[in-house]
Amino acid sequence: MVEHDIKRRGIKDSRVIDAMLKVKRHMFIDESQWDRAYNDHPLPIGEGQTISQPYVVALMSEAIGLEGHERVLEIGTGSGYQAAILGELAKEVFTIEIRKGLYDRVVERLQRMGYKNIRVKHGDGYFGWKEHAPFDAIMVTASANHIPPPLLNQLKEGGRLIIPLGSTVFFQNLTLVTKVKGMHKIVELGSVAFVPMTGEAQKK
Repeated sequence: MVEHDIKRRGIKDSRVIDAMLKVKRHMFIDESQWDRAYNDHPLPIGEGQTISQPYVVALMSEAIGLEGHERVLEIGTGSGYQAAILGELAKEVFTIEIRKGLYDRVVERLQRMGYKNIRVKHGDGYFGWKEHAPFDAIMVTASANHIPPPLLNQLKEGGRLIIPLGSTVFFQNLTLVTKVKGMHKIVELGSVAFVPMTGEAQKK
């Protein structure tokens, strides 16, 4: 998977490649799907949610440019796979999951796997995690038609936020936002398809 679907498609960050090699994707899905665990496509994890395509996980992880000392916020824990990748790349990871069933499973899973630098919260990620802000990087793993203002407020100066931005029904633009002197530099990284954010994001 890493050689064929990650490196061949342009992922160059050696730390991201090492993390993708280390974190075993099959451990984050049901055993009935293990034969598809290392194919480059999303897979269902229950409650209408998916574990992201491995290439997109690598792309988003590379785009936020982690060096190992950062505090990172993830919105949408899901299976915990992306959080585990971030746990290999950053000093601290704070991740929020709105669905209680997924939250309960992922807390047990990450504890069992020994990730002591990842903290999981049950709640609406739209509002971020103010107690632990500011963050060096914020990753949103569900689509929205706007960037939640609380997340921009919790991003550190020079920090990077990545989000699938646009229609929450079909496709979105993977959008990278860098905070520079209070302004927001925006770069679009290409088309993606993510499940939509729920909770407060659906009201906007």
